[in-house]
Amino acid sequence: WVSALRFDNLALRSLPVDASEDSGPRVVPGACFSRVRPSPLQNPRLVAMSLPALALLGLEPAAHCYCGHQFGSFAGQLGDGAAMYLGEVLGPRGERWEIQLKGAGLTPFSRQADGRKVLRSSIREFLCSEAMFHLGIPTTRAGTCVTSDSKVVRDIFYDGNPKNERCTVVLRIASTFIRFGSFEIFKPTDEHTGRKGPSVNRNDIRIQMLDYVISTFYPEIQEAYPDNSIQRNAAFFKEITKRTARLVAEWQCVGFCHGVLNTDNMSIVGLTIDYGPFGFMDRYDPEHICNGSDNTGRYAYNKQPEICKWNLGKLAEALVPELPLEISELILEEEYDAEFEKHYLQKMRKKLGLIQLELEEDSKLVSELLETMHLTGGDFTNIFYLLSSFSVESDPSELEDFLEKLTSQCASVEELKVAFKPQMDPRQLSMMLMLAQSNPQLFALIGTKAHVNKELERIEQFSKLQQLTAADLLSRNRRHWEEWLEKYRARLQKEIESVGDADAWNTDHMKVMNSNNPKYILRNYIAQNAIEAAENGDFSEVRNVLKLLENPFQEAEGTREVREDAEEEGAAGTAAACAQETRSGLPYCSKPPLWASELCVT
Repeated sequence: WVSALRFDNLALRSLPVDASEDSGPRVVPGACFSRVRPSPLQNPRLVAMSLPALALLGLEPAAHCYCGHQFGSFAGQLGDGAAMYLGEVLGPRGERWEIQLKGAGLTPFSRQADGRKVLRSSIREFLCSEAMFHLGIPTTRAGTCVTSDSKVVRDIFYDGNPKNERCTVVLRIASTFIRFGSFEIFKPTDEHTGRKGPSVNRNDIRIQMLDYVISTFYPEIQEAYPDNSIQRNAAFFKEITKRTARLVAEWQCVGFCHGVLNTDNMSIVGLTIDYGPFGFMDRYDPEHICNGSDNTGRYAYNKQPEICKWNLGKLAEALVPELPLEISELILEEEYDAEFEKHYLQKMRKKLGLIQLELEEDSKLVSELLETMHLTGGDFTNIFYLLSSFSVESDPSELEDFLEKLTSQCASVEELKVAFKPQMDPRQLSMMLMLAQSNPQLFALIGTKAHVNKELERIEQFSKLQQLTAADLLSRNRRHWEEWLEKYRARLQKEIESVGDADAWNTDHMKVMNSNNPKYILRNYIAQNAIEAAENGDFSEVRNVLKLLENPFQEAEGTREVREDAEEEGAAGTAAACAQETRSGLPYCSKPPLWASELCVT
């Protein structure tokens, strides 16, 4: 089938390629790509494939060189340490698709690693790439996931307990995998880290990259400014600013957390890229952190909009002198926040079925909904999905039934105890508090005030939960939801009063809500069940989940249910142990079982 593909490798023709064919880890100056050779796998076999992604396509490999700011600090040369550019394929309609192998072996950018990916991380990337596409969110795609009998050693939780895992390769597909960090290879020595890019003072390559990116992926901008590079580059920066703002607004509206929003994980065309320790939020928590390695919460759910703006600022710095900083900074300030707020509110109106009027009060209604979710521990996805069945005309008994459904999607006392369980040893916390008073400078080096305050809040909440009964919690949650539903009912009534045909409005209202509030997302526990089955040689669950995620807004028919621990209260053991004991059925749309709270993705 490879021989039937129409390859046209424009990137390698347009950008400098490293003359050396040494695939060992090394600094690569003056080049955007290095030629590499994939490492064979022993006994490869297909885990799953996405027919819609492969349909896009209708090979001398190379690896891309880039740098990046990781967790706020410049890290120097990074590059495709495990991904290999195979080439660009012209699709059936003439569209251009870059295809990559992720996990295919060593490249000059592998650093101390081995260029391999394992089954668990590959399944997560494969499934989430396709899940995001079918949710309507700009993303790279995944065509196939292939595992093997080749093994590598991984210390999953960095706790000194390494194990052998299967080498696995994902075929990734996108218009381009160039990212913000691609332009940081020219960065001079960083004043904080002492690191620099491998191609300092090579402004000629920066110009080549800008010419390639804009002419290939922003042709309308190239055509509009053929003779003025500053105006052209400014228009390009304005467009990627707006695309990024819209992208992160889409993430916020489905509860998606990327986990590692470094500049090298930000797409130059506004796609979701590089799926690592991502997570879809279950219980709504604005400070939710999906990455177990993010100790300071830099990439928490509510920080994503400001972090993406910060990353755009770093891209702006990387474009100097081809785009003066005073121009790009003004664009960023004028465009980003306004575009994010506009797109976020537009999407939230659709999720609430507000299709007729755009009122100033809508922003407050959304904020109060999220605050109610937070107070009641509501499941983000399921609460929105349930709201599509709320009727303005509901009588008291129907409202009672609806409130029962809503409160069933709120956190139980047991779930809240797990969520607010203190994480620090009391003696450690005591020492930190004393240190904050006696030696603030040393305290700043080993801990943050916000981190300690968060732990004190957990202790307070956990203490209160010891006295809280299930009946008290239910009563409190009902009161919160009754208050918000009255406001929602009043807002929907304004919609109805503004139209001539209430039945037609209701039909459109339901259609819009049902196409913007997914029933199925890739929850961590669903991915974990699929991973554990695959690690035991059964790939059927990966394929079942893929099929489900291809229709996230539809009722699932004929898909096998995932499993849950029959004794949910016995969730004190590890997630793996609980998952092995699961036998009772749990729908894919269910909020997670208690054992899922033990899952840690780093």
